[in-house]
Amino acid sequence: MTIAELTPPAAEPVTLAEAKAHLRLDGSDEDLLLTVLLAAARIHLESETGLCLIVRPFRLYLDGWPEGRVIQIARGPVQTIESVTVYDAVGMPLEVDAAGYVLDGAARPARLVLPQTPVAERAVNGIEIDFTAGFGESGADVPDTLKRALLLHVAAMYELRGVVAVEHQPGAVPQGYDRLIAPYRMRRL
Repeated sequence: MTIAELTPPAAEPVTLAEAKAHLRLDGSDEDLLLTVLLAAARIHLESETGLCLIVRPFRLYLDGWPEGRVIQIARGPVQTIESVTVYDAVGMPLEVDAAGYVLDGAARPARLVLPQTPVAERAVNGIEIDFTAGFGESGADVPDTLKRALLLHVAAMYELRGVVAVEHQPGAVPQGYDRLIAPYRMRRL
């Protein structure tokens, strides 16, 4: 199972103005740096939790249908299923009629049950499921605890700006960060 982001988010969950207010910065000299740090903090948080903070499209690749017809989607919260495609032996895509599917997008991981699961004849990545995931279109839809974690993380990275190059961020995770994101981590056995 592989999940690919099809389009990056249109916005960050924490605005540049919010980050500057948190850091007590007035000027615009550091705006480019802060923009990069905001993106790095979001990417790190999303990788730690399996969440998507801002809604955007993804594609789930499967080699075959899981037993029991329940497809688990590790990124969430899943908002919609856009399309389901299977590939035949010669690599031709066949759109699956997903009418009547059942989606539990808020579950961790999200669960999708299709009314039918046609045979995918391509051995590798023979099934593609396009979906959208995220809390909403803007930071207003993201839980405040996660936004607070992002601000703490940006502050820690900003503090290390002269020590750790921007392309190597995140250079540190601040104290308290793990406690803030703990309720949102997906636990695995």
